[in-house]
Amino acid sequence: MLKKFTSLFPLWAILLSVVAYLRPEYFAPHQGLIVPFLSLIMLGMGVTLSVSSFLTVLKRPHVVLLGTLMQYTLMPLAAWAVSLALKLPADLMAGMILLGCCPGGTASNVICYLAKGDVALSIVLTSVSTMLAFLATPFLTWLFIGQTVNVDVTGMLVSVVRIVIVPVVLGLAINYFFEARIRAVRDVFPAISAAAIVVIIAIIIGTNSENLEQSGFLVLLAVVLHNGLGLAGGYGVAKALKLSEKEARTLAIEVGMQNSGLSVALAIKHFTAGAALPGAIFSIWHNLSGAFLAGHWSKETVPDPDKSERPKTIGHIN
Repeated sequence: MLKKFTSLFPLWAILLSVVAYLRPEYFAPHQGLIVPFLSLIMLGMGVTLSVSSFLTVLKRPHVVLLGTLMQYTLMPLAAWAVSLALKLPADLMAGMILLGCCPGGTASNVICYLAKGDVALSIVLTSVSTMLAFLATPFLTWLFIGQTVNVDVTGMLVSVVRIVIVPVVLGLAINYFFEARIRAVRDVFPAISAAAIVVIIAIIIGTNSENLEQSGFLVLLAVVLHNGLGLAGGYGVAKALKLSEKEARTLAIEVGMQNSGLSVALAIKHFTAGAALPGAIFSIWHNLSGAFLAGHWSKETVPDPDKSERPKTIGHIN
């Protein structure tokens, strides 16, 4: 029953999103729940992981390097190409490119967990791209649109530690010391995560309902194309380099899902309110597209990349 509920969570996301759009007052006042809910999800993920999961990731630095490179090359280029193709106005183009130059978002860890990806790899990639953001985001923004932005990397890192690292470490400790006792309830955590992310999506939609009405078809199309290119590019490159299915899913999600909250904050600070629209719409869309993707992938059994199905060499990276 719990597995059925979890597998249908894209449906719950759509239903609650419609309610949130039509009656935003039900969800918009509850923005304060987003961080606690994310932390709860991360705690649940930590309980399902082990220290060896992260040690295994450290033995694959080429995968971390590949994911980080795609984060800061594919997404800015995709934003630039989509903006030119759709002939976006200057402020919307600035917002799109700024969005593409941001690091991965913490929601990607949740989607990766529900999609049966490599959660430890996802957390490492989010942390690395966030640490590099203080250099990469301003430089790439300047490179593409000729204007620099100031990134509060300290604040971002504190958020990642508080929302992601601390709950995951706590979950790892619970799993290590009480593994036998929690084994019977371990299947509950994916269902809790699914319910929590559905509520988070509804809160985001309720908060941005006016933006949705004002943004128009063009911004929505740009965001959908940008997110789609990131997801497809991350998965396609990983598969072309003969990475495992689990790693390919993880890279798709990590590359395709941006820290849209950062892009909104930077756009308002350095550009215009209009430039913040792509990030605001992206924050809604990438959660919905991620929910659909996770719902599809969660139904499939994924071979363990650390077993024999994984090739000894990966493309020409080694």
